[in-house]
Amino acid sequence: MSDAADAWKLWHEQRTASVSAPHGPLSLTGTHWLDDYPDGKLPAIPGEWRTDGDAVVRTLDGEETRLGADATVALGERRLVVIVREGLWGVRDFDPAAPARTAFLASAGIDATPYDPRWSVEGRFTPYADGSTDVRVENADGRKRALGLAGELAFTLAGQEHTLQVARQADGRLWAVFADATSGRGSYRFRFLHPAAPDADGRTTVDLNRATLPPCAFADHFLCPFPPPGNTLTVSIEAGERNLAAPGTV
Repeated sequence: MSDAADAWKLWHEQRTASVSAPHGPLSLTGTHWLDDYPDGKLPAIPGEWRTDGDAVVRTLDGEETRLGADATVALGERRLVVIVREGLWGVRDFDPAAPARTAFLASAGIDATPYDPRWSVEGRFTPYADGSTDVRVENADGRKRALGLAGELAFTLAGQEHTLQVARQADGRLWAVFADATSGRGSYRFRFLHPAAPDADGRTTVDLNRATLPPCAFADHFLCPFPPPGNTLTVSIEAGERNLAAPGTV
């Protein structure tokens, strides 16, 4: 086995461990938007919750706790995480005993295609002239939200040129939300790709062996953005993570 194949195998093992961790994506049992609960009482979560400017206030047994975005509250084995999206505040409930996590641990995990060097090619990132642009795309919960895009990533597969609109993350890595000819027919309806930060000339590696399932493939309560216009490839990307393994397969 090549060094690249060995590295992919380790990546796949680490990825499987990450999504199945006690408070990983598979343990998400609910995303509760506070605007949907004017009385402040969230399903199966003690206390009363309300927004207050740039935070959420939780009142429990007469005591108030102010919580900012990404704050975590322990509730036994569960973890409550405060989120904010376009000014709307919510609380996510992660439970290690979630049925999705239990089923995953009893199955073969993630259905992923073994490493193939043909799917790892050089790419070139070209930033937008104005730095970035927001595109409103539908999310997995049916609502449209802004997806910030930083430029285009061009690459060639089997002699055919392709481009993806990509975001740029805080650590410099790129992020593409894409679909392809296998989406919904052999692989999940769309996937994510996180190429390394481009060098000074915009070069990076487009390794489709490391295409990943979005969080909403693991739990319905995530808000994953759908691919922006132009990010549905005509080629069949038979690489990377494809789907969750069928329940009961080991």
